[in-house]
Amino acid sequence: MAQPERSPAAAPPPGRHAAGEGVRGLDAQGYIAREGSLARVPAVFRPVVAHARDRLLDAFGNRLHSAYLYGSVPRGTARAGRSDLDLLVALREEPTAADRETARALDAAVDREFPEVDGVDTLVHGRARLLSDDETYDLGWFVACLCTPLLGDDLGEYLPRYRPDARLAAGTNGDLAALLPGWRRRVLAAADAGESEAAVAERRALVRSLSRRLVRTGFTLVMPRWNGWTSDLTEMAEVFGTYYGERAADLRAAARRGSGPDADPAVLRHYVDDLGPWLAAEYARVHGTGRLPPDGRPGPGDGDGPGTA
Repeated sequence: MAQPERSPAAAPPPGRHAAGEGVRGLDAQGYIAREGSLARVPAVFRPVVAHARDRLLDAFGNRLHSAYLYGSVPRGTARAGRSDLDLLVALREEPTAADRETARALDAAVDREFPEVDGVDTLVHGRARLLSDDETYDLGWFVACLCTPLLGDDLGEYLPRYRPDARLAAGTNGDLAALLPGWRRRVLAAADAGESEAAVAERRALVRSLSRRLVRTGFTLVMPRWNGWTSDLTEMAEVFGTYYGERAADLRAAARRGSGPDADPAVLRHYVDDLGPWLAAEYARVHGTGRLPPDGRPGPGDGDGPGTA
């Protein structure tokens, strides 16, 4: 079996369009335009992208169906030394615990070697799950609209096109209530870890991750009314504030922390005791509740996924 071919830095596949064509991230037909391309990767990040691509081939070999970039690097908005590198791997079979450990080791190695990135995060899923009916409006949408093909056969060609409607809103960020208990445990552990350099770094990463997720959830709450898509955290917060003025300052502050986070424990307590529960309740009222993936692992929206700096 041949290994996946490298995807060229070319235009999006037929039927999909680069973000920016049309209005509010939509194409001429009103579907969410696929954002990012290899051609948009800033020159300073191209060596790390090439290295990560080669490491993925070495690590997963013939089991690798395809691989993708997402986040600020393929959108062309990444900042050297400040932005992370986000990758998604689709395996031909469902991943094992060993596969996820391989991905974590790859992340750490690439992060150590390239100071241009502030962290590397690789999501690993099986092809069948990414194309399953259960994931059509979550991981499927994520691949089709927010991921840039890097290696192999683009799964986006097997997925539908998406509008910024209530069905998508319910499917992609409706699981905040289910995530909050785990967030509280992590926040308590971070508070008990002290003020060592490692503990502060962990708390800073947690502020960044939760900030991004809350901003994205706030945005998708109002996305159907706004009728558009953006991955820019600042714009997401501003759109949200148009509909929820009483919480606008909270989302604006979270957007700032998602791009330039701090390590204040009070911020984390505010997220899990106030902003998070309010947002989860309002989301359930408007769109209903979602679910965690079957393996219990957060989907792309819980980490440094869509909307990264």
